[in-house]
Amino acid sequence: MAATRLPGKPLADIEGIPMIVRVLRQAQAAGIGPVAVAAGDAEIVEAVRAAGGQAILTDPDLPSGSDRIVAALQALDPAGEHDVVINLQGDIPFLAPSVVEATARLLADQPSCDISTVMVAESDVAERSNPDIPKVVASMQPDGRSARALYFTRSVLYGDAPVWLHHGVYGYRREALMRFTAAPPSPLELRERLEQLRALELGMSIWAAVIDEAPISVDNPADLERARAFARKNNE
Repeated sequence: MAATRLPGKPLADIEGIPMIVRVLRQAQAAGIGPVAVAAGDAEIVEAVRAAGGQAILTDPDLPSGSDRIVAALQALDPAGEHDVVINLQGDIPFLAPSVVEATARLLADQPSCDISTVMVAESDVAERSNPDIPKVVASMQPDGRSARALYFTRSVLYGDAPVWLHHGVYGYRREALMRFTAAPPSPLELRERLEQLRALELGMSIWAAVIDEAPISVDNPADLERARAFARKNNE
């Protein structure tokens, strides 16, 4: 709720529906498994429950979203019945359910994969020099729809091949999630300000599924207006 560029962001109204509730509904539509919202603010929990969803109130001082997942898991599934967790950010209100499915499918199809995520080809060459957009250096598979991630960076990438842009949807094997959150921030993670580099430095394998269109991510008032216009245009 304390987002500096858009205070109260999780509950921002998008055509009559709080943004976090829209994310909840997209996750439910994927049909992968039980869905819950992990939040550090009581207002978010109340809004989710009012919409019929499940929410867990976690310590607001947790250092990262992955730590919040672990806290929610301890409350929701202490016996470890579920061995995979998909993490969606609360500011992607129109994420396609197929993206959630693709993230889960990578873990099923690639036994060596510890963490799955998604990437999309750049739509503008200017994006490759934008430090706010993380890029994936990836080894593409023959199917052209999946790749093993070699590195993530905010730096400029050169060459004629497409530059792949990373989006923060993650699938974790539970064991990998616990190992990841138990480790301190790594040198590359601190240098690039990219949490996923900790996993690579721990020797974990990250795979990325190719998605065809970047989801709307709401980070500031202009993004919020774009999301509202999208909702109106698509009768969402």
